[in-house]
Amino acid sequence: MAMDALVKPFLALPLFQGLQPLQLTEIVRRADRIIYRPGDIIIAEDQIGEAAIIIVSGDAVRINTQEPGAAAEAIPEGSMISELAMLVETIHTATILARTTVKALRITREEMHEAMADDPKLADHLTQKITERLLKTAHELRAVDRALADLAAFELAPAHFTKPQIPQRDYAPLPLH
Repeated sequence: MAMDALVKPFLALPLFQGLQPLQLTEIVRRADRIIYRPGDIIIAEDQIGEAAIIIVSGDAVRINTQEPGAAAEAIPEGSMISELAMLVETIHTATILARTTVKALRITREEMHEAMADDPKLADHLTQKITERLLKTAHELRAVDRALADLAAFELAPAHFTKPQIPQRDYAPLPLH
């Protein structure tokens, strides 16, 4: 597969947006190219994650092992699975299977750490993107906490008080891949 086709999925992933083309090419160069056949396990729940996986082509599904019989959630082409595993040790919280033939890039923690050591600007970029995401999540959690506190206060208030309004979301939820 041509390098341009392998770099293309990275351009749509928020974590990698803003990187220089040479930085993206270097990450792709370090990544393992993997083909999963239909039914293959891409990641398994409760297993240690050692790499992020970018689905270059094909379709995968997240299986909910906590709710037998629940519908599988589609994981489309261009998605990144187990993002944090390329940076820190994690435990997979879901099982993801290839539904069709899946061509993927597997970026190991070791390779990403080496890339960041070779290019400190890459490490700075990833740190900034993750920090922004954590700050946004903290802001969202504070808004939920305030809304719940307001509702609790209303429940305890005399009957002549009006019920507080829960703020409407003005943002898209973060993907849970």
